Amino acid sequence: MSSSDKPVTACLIIIGNEILSGRTVDANLSYIASRLGEIGIRMAEARVVPDDEAEIVAAVNACRARHTYVFTTGGIGPTHDDITAQSIAKAFGRRLERNREAERRLLAYYPPERVNEARMSMADMPEGVELIDNPISVAPGFRIENVYVLPGVPKIMQAMLDGLLPKLEGGTRVLSRAITVLAAEGDVAQAGLGDLQARFPMLEIGSYPFWRPEGPGTTVVLRGADQAQIDAAADGLYELAARLGAETRESPTSG
Repeated sequence: MSSSDKPVTACLIIIGNEILSGRTVDANLSYIASRLGEIGIRMAEARVVPDDEAEIVAAVNACRARHTYVFTTGGIGPTHDDITAQSIAKAFGRRLERNREAERRLLAYYPPERVNEARMSMADMPEGVELIDNPISVAPGFRIENVYVLPGVPKIMQAMLDGLLPKLEGGTRVLSRAITVLAAEGDVAQAGLGDLQARFPMLEIGSYPFWRPEGPGTTVVLRGADQAQIDAAADGLYELAARLGAETRESPTSG
């Protein structure tokens, strides 16, 4: 992996009617964003699309033109509604075909009595792809240009992504500090949070209110590539809290 000053961004396309219906809660976005952030790839966008070919094609084509990396999760299993592979083939104008190496892996994994066409359909992929190893259940994902196609099952997706990370090129790592101010968000804003952002335009300063039995609070997250600027902004935030007469506490962050 290499570092550069050029922003390196990613988009996650979460595919599945079950996500949109609320039957399944997505557990992949936070993991992918966190792991990519560790190597300087910023998760800049996430979309949830249904199991609909036109919707998947449109999302993939829009996102791959905009971001360094695009990851998709979901829709590459053995059932009739798993249409991600065929949709991505259409997005790239490539033929969907039986990938012989993926087929070989599946045949080696399943005993003969469990081999059927539904399972073998997981080897149907756009022509010319690079396989993504699956160390848990063998059925591989695939890469086509800057689009990485992964399963939706979190445990399997995580193992596959972890294997991919050494092959990805990141940029400057995004650093952060999270400081909790025990005051209402409106009071923190009034005390000059916007002015603090104006003083440090290269940072992202986000505020996240919460309520606890002892009263309201606001967690302020300072994010950027320059640790000195983050630290200076943190000093400014502590001064703001002091003007409010509010307690503060610092929390660990993962980027």
